[in-house]
Amino acid sequence: MLDYLVVGLGLAGISFCETLEKAGKTYHVVSDNSQQSSLVAGGMYNPVILKRFTLAWKANEQLDLAMPFYTDLEQKLGVELDYKLRVLRKFASIEEQNLWFEAADKPGLENFMSTRIQENQNPSLDAPYGFGEVLHTGRIDTAVLLASYTQYLQDKGNLTLHSFNFNHFKTFPDYISYKTIKAKQIVFCEGYGLKNNPFFQYLPLNGTKGELLTINAPDYKEENVIKSGVFTIPMGNDLYRVGATYKWKDKTNAPTKEAKSELLEKLKTFLKCDFEIVDHVAGIRPTVVDRRPLVGQHPEHKGLYVLNGFGSRGVMIAPYASGQLFNHIEKGANLDSEINIERFTKKYFPKKTLE
Repeated sequence: MLDYLVVGLGLAGISFCETLEKAGKTYHVVSDNSQQSSLVAGGMYNPVILKRFTLAWKANEQLDLAMPFYTDLEQKLGVELDYKLRVLRKFASIEEQNLWFEAADKPGLENFMSTRIQENQNPSLDAPYGFGEVLHTGRIDTAVLLASYTQYLQDKGNLTLHSFNFNHFKTFPDYISYKTIKAKQIVFCEGYGLKNNPFFQYLPLNGTKGELLTINAPDYKEENVIKSGVFTIPMGNDLYRVGATYKWKDKTNAPTKEAKSELLEKLKTFLKCDFEIVDHVAGIRPTVVDRRPLVGQHPEHKGLYVLNGFGSRGVMIAPYASGQLFNHIEKGANLDSEINIERFTKKYFPKKTLE
């Protein structure tokens, strides 16, 4: 009898497995790698929402947990994951500069927003009004993390690579079973795949398609993340990740010409050097109506849990949400009400709410 069965191995699954390991719990993972959002993510951790110059939800708490979490993973897996990068937000006008300074004075933001305008030194960039610098930022190499952690679990015999088949899943009062596996609890970390989960498909998981380009630009010579209409992230060897799009109707992982055109159009508003497209990827971000994660216990089946809905900030949210769920299950701690799926219980019991 295992302590946990974990379904899915994106950022949510990896974070929860790590939480289990540190607590000495036994577990097994079932994953088919069908959800690409963690794999194609930009991997940025950035505490400031750059459209509105506001602090991201619980940014301080999340960063405090995330930084040592990824450092521990680097040591454990023997890989480099955390690349410290400055994020520069391009100003479009004097008015935007003033809005930046106003925001930087607000409580909570003063530690993350530099009050010194960064003048443009890069001849390949069109940025006459300069940049605002976000502090305490960087990029987690999610592709290396996923590959390394998958190998780590395979070496331990803790991973089964196939699609979870609900025909072989049974719930009992004190445990669950899946094929030959028995566990006290099961945690679903399926990303957008949750839409096909018969136990949790009542949850309002929207799914937002995001597409990214990788370009080769030898003359760009930019070491910082530049954010304008799109962002450019330096990946080394003259390669830059360019993204991202947000589409709500298309739910496939297939790259599209429309998104490519949109990204290129926005990129060319500020990038002045030649470049070549070398890759184009797409994935469905697990996004939620109220922009908060989906964490908690099933309304009726007590051994079933969900860890999902991280949207575009999975790198920051995953360690925080995993710890919240673990402490809730093992220690009876209250879940943060903003992430607790109890906020959607009425969707599960629609008839009862009408009576």
